[in-house]
Formats: sequence, C-alpha cells, structure tokens
Amino acid sequence: MKKIFLVGLILFSFIQTSIASQISYDKSDFQPVYTVIDDAVYDMRYYSSYNFTGKKIKGYKAPVAYMTKEALKALSVAAADLRKQGYRLLIWDTYRPQKAVNNFVEWIHNPNDEGNKTFYPNLKKSYLLQGGYIASKSGHSRGSTIDLTIIKQDGSFVDMGGTFDLFSEISHPNYAKLTAEQKKNRQILRSAMLNAGFKGISTEWWHYTLKNEPFPDTYFDFDVE
Repeated sequence: MKKIFLVGLILFSFIQTSIASQISYDKSDFQPVYTVIDDAVYDMRYYSSYNFTGKKIKGYKAPVAYMTKEALKALSVAAADLRKQGYRLLIWDTYRPQKAVNNFVEWIHNPNDEGNKTFYPNLKKSYLLQGGYIASKSGHSRGSTIDLTIIKQDGSFVDMGGTFDLFSEISHPNYAKLTAEQKKNRQILRSAMLNAGFKGISTEWWHYTLKNEPFPDTYFDFDVE
C-alpha cells in the first residue's frame, strides 16, 4: 500500500509540475518592439557571437525584439518617460525561446567549451548554473522580461558602471563601489521601469519583468525571426 501511495504521489507531483509550467509555440500575443517604440536601438547579443557562450544562440534567426503586447505597452510608457529626460532605450534581449535557454545549459555542461571568459572572469563556468546566474527556466521565455539600458538621444554612451551579462557583483543594482554618476544613471532607468509597471531583480541592473505578466506559467519556444 505504501508503494502504491508513493507512486501516486510522484505521479501527482509530475502532473502538477507539467500543468504549472507549459510550453507554447503560439506567438499571437507577441509583437515586435519596433512597431510601438520607433527610436529604440538594438544590440541583440544572442543573435551574435558576442555573448558568454562565444556563439550565436539557438532560436535567434533575426535581430528582432519581441514582447507580449501587455509588456510592450508598459515599455512604451517607460520609453516616453525616458525620452522626456533626453534618453532612449538600448535593448539587448527580450523574449527568449526555451530552446535558447536549453542551449545555455548545454554549453555549461560542455567542459571543452569555455566560451567568452570576459563575461565571467572570476567564476568557474560550472558555477553559473549552481550560483543562479543562468537558470534552466527563464522569465524571458514567458515574453514579458527585457534586458536593456539607456543611451542619450544622440546615441552617446551612458555609464552604468558595468556591462550587460557580466556575471559579477558589479552587476547588482546597488553595488557599493559605483560612482555617484553611475548610481544616478542606474536609478534613472530603474525609476522609469518601475513607474511603468515593471519589477527588477537583485543581481542584474538591466533586467526587468512586467509585474502583472500575462503568461506567468507558460514558456514559449517559437523562433525569433
């Protein structure tokens, strides 16, 4: 009887996990950022080899930024706020296919592929997964998360005190050794995003997710093209 109960419990847990985390290929609720925000600049890192793996990532067939329509509407509010202050958005990543996340994990488990060490100069590659820098499930795959920064209207650089995807405490939003200017610049981005309905995380100053994301339990896997 105990064995039957245990098997039933395991099966129930598996079913609950499957229901709680669904994979979808339906992109009908997604929209390219450029269709709403016409002055954003793009540096889609996973479409190129300039990322921590050193290679173009699976699922990125075009340098296009997609988001759910709800997230994009909120992002347009942040963009308008920042525009009034003399800034525009520079976007590194938005929607990320699940196959791309799987590609990250495959790379971590390949001991013969160091990738680009400049993104994790003080860590062992194996720790990127264990330490929570990379996850087997990403909010990006739910379609309402974005990695971004700000640049000036003329396209000139804004000093944020650290680069995108640098796996280091330097990337923490409240890193103690930032200059006054760097703190101010991070706060400008943060205030605009929070006021527009996004939330940040404690490890990456560039990462924001819509608070009321429309697909909190669904991970999408259609290609970016």
